[in-house]
Amino acid sequence: MLDLTKDIQSLTTFRRRSGDFMKQLRKSKRPVVLTVKGRAAAIVQDAAAYQRLLDIAARADADEGIRQGLEQAKRGEGRDVEEFFAEFEAKHGISG
Repeated sequence: MLDLTKDIQSLTTFRRRSGDFMKQLRKSKRPVVLTVKGRAAAIVQDAAAYQRLLDIAARADADEGIRQGLEQAKRGEGRDVEEFFAEFEAKHGISG
């Protein structure tokens, strides 16, 4: 969760005190919104926190793919695995 008193800063302030901000990022694990002329322009965050976000997004994407596949199967939209592999092997010149 953002702390509006600490986590929104101007780009100029960030440039002047980047070392302090790096310490804050590592300690708080919260992103900092950088502004230019009073408008949000960029977000800076700790590398480990960013990696966690990437991992969460990847899991959500996989979960959604599985959900869609199950829905398709319920609607009878799938095809037989033997048929798929026969077509795949023929297309790629693989002898089974």
